[in-house]
Amino acid sequence: MPYIDWVNWAEASAYRILLAAAAAVVLALVVHRAGSAVLRRLTRSSPIASTVVEQCRSPAQFLLPLVALQAVWQAAPDAFPMIDGIRHANGLLLLATLTWLGVRAVRGVARGVVSRYPVTVEDNLNARRIQTQTQLLARTAMFIVLLAGLALMLMTFPGARQFGASLLASAGVVGLVAGIAARPVFSNLIAGLQIALAQPLRLDDVLIVQGEWGRVEEITGTYVVLAIWDQRRLIIPLQWFIENPFQNWTRKSAELIGTVFMWVDYRMPLAPLREAALVACKASRNWDGRLCLLQVVEAGERAMQLRWLVTSANSSQSWDLRCEVREAVVDFVQREFPQFLPQLRAEVAKHASAHPGSPEDLQPPPPPA
Repeated sequence: MPYIDWVNWAEASAYRILLAAAAAVVLALVVHRAGSAVLRRLTRSSPIASTVVEQCRSPAQFLLPLVALQAVWQAAPDAFPMIDGIRHANGLLLLATLTWLGVRAVRGVARGVVSRYPVTVEDNLNARRIQTQTQLLARTAMFIVLLAGLALMLMTFPGARQFGASLLASAGVVGLVAGIAARPVFSNLIAGLQIALAQPLRLDDVLIVQGEWGRVEEITGTYVVLAIWDQRRLIIPLQWFIENPFQNWTRKSAELIGTVFMWVDYRMPLAPLREAALVACKASRNWDGRLCLLQVVEAGERAMQLRWLVTSANSSQSWDLRCEVREAVVDFVQREFPQFLPQLRAEVAKHASAHPGSPEDLQPPPPPA
């Protein structure tokens, strides 16, 4: 029987395995570089596909070497030192990289869709609708991918599986406690799906929430950021929009009808005021030309209230136009009809004498002739 030097053979086998691992990593990196160049060229004409390729390039740079290493470790003999731990660690890294790749792929799809529908155009209603749906659905999908990746990684530990089996008997209590603890998370997640599908609000919508006027600046997986007109930020949970009423000024269109109120005397002629308001609207760049109407909406004891209806393309222009029309008609009345501003009238009765009951009033009438 020939003599075999097992020590030298084992060392040579280990060197071969390590050399194969290094070669596999180099080959995977070469394939990644060549494949990235080919995919970028093929997806150049598609914004969504090119964005996905760009987002997945970094995870794929780690994924391909890990796949190649996993193949080498699986082919290695079980007598290789610490082969079980190496396989497990490589598997964990592979699952983590796959999860990273899935998240980046979802993000790439979302960014590609958003780039195709910019909100910088004049009529951006459809673009805001698509962006809102895309961002909310993408965040939900990324959350699911992360949850699935974490679950797969935990399942690779035998202790975690045994721990789950030991808790199976008390699953009812654990499920109840977990459900109560995670209620805000899941309620906001479901609210995000409802907002993405039903779309009661969208990005850049103008909302009135609890008396605050602002635009939707950001919609996350748990809350909405409302940019207030005075540069404050109002943070509102997603669930609030499902359970409470709010005003959306741009639900169907951004066009608005603004109002201007003013009190004047009853003797004020209305035709000059109509003309003055129309002149102010025509001179303003905030008027869209649809409507400029004067109406008497109230007749009080001392004056009458007038209301002008003026139209604009959006809420910001509507506010500016209302201020301009109000200033114009007030200046017109002050300049042309100052006597017809609201006045307080009083009627004083004239008596026969300044002091009733004076001695002159007590004298008898003169005798008849």
